[in-house]
Amino acid sequence: MSKTLSIGIGGMSCAGCASKLESALNAESGIQASVNFALSTAQINIADHATSNTVKSILDDKNYTYHSETLSLSVSGWSCANCAAKTVSKLLVNKDILTVDANFASEKITVTYFSGAILPADIINLIIRLGYKATVNRGSVVSQTESLLIREVEFKRKNKQQLLLVIISTLLTLPLVAGMLTMFVSDINFIVPVWLQLLLATPVQFIIGRRYYLGAYNSLKNRAANMDVLVATGTSAAYFYSLYLFLSIGEKAQGALYFEASAVVITLISLGKYLEENAKQNTSSAIYELMMLRPEVANVKRGDEWLILPIEDVVIGDEVRILAGEKVPVDGVIIDGKSELDESMITGESLPVVKQRGQTLIGGSINGTGVLLLKVNAVGKDSSLNKIISLVETAQMGKAPFQQLVDKISNIFVPVVLTIATATFLIWYLGFDDFERGLISAVAVLVIACPCALGLATPAALVTGTGAAARQGILIKDIDTLQKAHKITDVMLDKTGTLTEGKPKVTAVYSFDYDEEILISSAAAVQQFSEHPLAKSIISYAQDKQLKLLPASQVETIIGYGIKGDVEGEKILIGNRELMLAENVDTQPGDSLLAELSEHSGSEMWIAIDSHLVGLLIIADTLRVESRAAIALLQQARINTTMLSGDNAMAVEKIAQVLKIDHYYAQVKPEHKSSYIQERQQLGKIVAMVGDGINDAPALAQADISIAMGAGSYVAMETANITLLRNDPRLVSAAMDISRLTWRKIQQNLFWAFIFNLIGIPLAAAGYLSPELAGAAMAFSSIAVLSNSLLIKRWQPKFVRQ
Repeated sequence: MSKTLSIGIGGMSCAGCASKLESALNAESGIQASVNFALSTAQINIADHATSNTVKSILDDKNYTYHSETLSLSVSGWSCANCAAKTVSKLLVNKDILTVDANFASEKITVTYFSGAILPADIINLIIRLGYKATVNRGSVVSQTESLLIREVEFKRKNKQQLLLVIISTLLTLPLVAGMLTMFVSDINFIVPVWLQLLLATPVQFIIGRRYYLGAYNSLKNRAANMDVLVATGTSAAYFYSLYLFLSIGEKAQGALYFEASAVVITLISLGKYLEENAKQNTSSAIYELMMLRPEVANVKRGDEWLILPIEDVVIGDEVRILAGEKVPVDGVIIDGKSELDESMITGESLPVVKQRGQTLIGGSINGTGVLLLKVNAVGKDSSLNKIISLVETAQMGKAPFQQLVDKISNIFVPVVLTIATATFLIWYLGFDDFERGLISAVAVLVIACPCALGLATPAALVTGTGAAARQGILIKDIDTLQKAHKITDVMLDKTGTLTEGKPKVTAVYSFDYDEEILISSAAAVQQFSEHPLAKSIISYAQDKQLKLLPASQVETIIGYGIKGDVEGEKILIGNRELMLAENVDTQPGDSLLAELSEHSGSEMWIAIDSHLVGLLIIADTLRVESRAAIALLQQARINTTMLSGDNAMAVEKIAQVLKIDHYYAQVKPEHKSSYIQERQQLGKIVAMVGDGINDAPALAQADISIAMGAGSYVAMETANITLLRNDPRLVSAAMDISRLTWRKIQQNLFWAFIFNLIGIPLAAAGYLSPELAGAAMAFSSIAVLSNSLLIKRWQPKFVRQ
């Protein structure tokens, strides 16, 4: 069974690095990788026959840093140093373990591995199989939240270090440009001695600029060329030419030196990199916020005791107690208590949600004032929060169809720029006999060229857009969905649970010469085996009447029609009129009744016992308060709206009139809903289907974009194109809105990244840009792309803004 790992990668200086690393990983058998420069993350799928160590070797070979987990164990049972060595060698056989260090004297062993590749329990079991005992050194297992905090602290440390270098570089560079600055503000002619220029420029070139030399060395060692090569080559040319003049003619070189050019370029690009890293960190804040919701411990009942246990030790079926103000540690069903829950960070719902016995809780939500007892029904990777995080991470790692072209351009970008710079120098020197102009123009070409802006254009907008959507309770599965969602022309919506509350109630009972209580009791007995909302309403009605639910047998669900079964020797049928006709039941009493009622706003449930019609129930569902606004928002966007329902025509028509929906179809079987979608698709329309993800599977599969909403959204999370985490149909138009905005930002970013290089490089080659101005422009290009992407964070759904 293959494994998918998400690994934080350090040391990538531009999109070309990410592209080449991705190619190197994908060249290995059994490894599929997607590397995201903006997130500094690689998502890697490792097949059974491949190993984590292959990934490690590639990363080590290319001098990239990476995040790994460390497990420290105390081992008992070793009798000699050979036992420790044997344990190390046996553990290293496992393809998911990266390194193992053992100390026989202290009886300790340390294992490193990529997060998600192997569980600590699996490592312990490997040691136990060798005949030894192993226990975790408490505090050695770094939790996911702790790991995030460590990474945050590490980022802040490096960030402060980078800021300090920028400040030092600025202080050293300012005197070098003081002469130019004073020319604009006074008649003072401020001249910096040549020896002082050298003294100031050298630390900037080799201490502040060290990262570019190292990056260039590593890149060239791997037979590639990245942004560092351009910066190192360009600034070195200016610096060493100036050094040559200084050593040749000394003070006579005053006015002909370019120490200030190399220093300004390094300072501006370093400042740009500092701002870029901050912006990149900001784009991925949504994932960070979601991960920080993961609780670390839970109050679990074991036997007669309540114990505070690590979240990893909680299993399905455990009883967990949640006190007022605490985070809900795991998914589960409330078995006792009532409280208000803050689910805003997960679903985007700003108001607290009241939950009580029988309702589900989402791990990561915050309990209000009540005390709750829940039974765990999902843990680990199966929990709702982990599924949400996984879905958002996968979406953010996606690549647009044209990204392959961008990657190809990034791969050849630096060699092409080096060629243009060389040609620029030769044309000025050989064609116009101007060595100095040729050198400075070539340096400007090298410095202004920016592969980073190209590489950041798509991922920066994608990460920010999917993050902004997730904050509002909208999960977009992948970039293909993002691209297609803003082109939707038709939206088809299931009625029950989407436009209505999905909590139908029995509003009327009509019996035909039959005891009403027996009628209800028999119907509820058969419906015990159904999960359909209408079935639950009948059971709830029987329980409210305190009627005894009799045992039923031979129960059979007839999809799209109803259900039948045996209760105390009688054949019970309950469903729609078509079921009665199919089973040769005389429907005349029911037809006459409905003709007298003339109109009603509910679904009809016909009940027959031993082939005789004995009663008819009217079950009504309440329209969601947001539904009218949801349809209006779609219509404002010129989207064709259609409601599909299995209910009777009268009930569906009444709701359609209230909603002012464009089209509606009643008595549509679940398996027939897809045919209505097909009709519109054949006309060239792009159709979205909105349903609960449970009963609408065929229609959701047929639609161009499937949108799961409501109670079934967590069930459909892995299959739906878009998942709405709260019961608000207005989020359908919001999903289209954020998709449109994100896609527009991607296009804007790519346009500016290409135009910037297409205009900037020729201007630099023609001698119209100084190296200083070229460096400033280069730094600005990446910042502009990231800043444009970060504007998406301000997005809110239209109904919130209104």
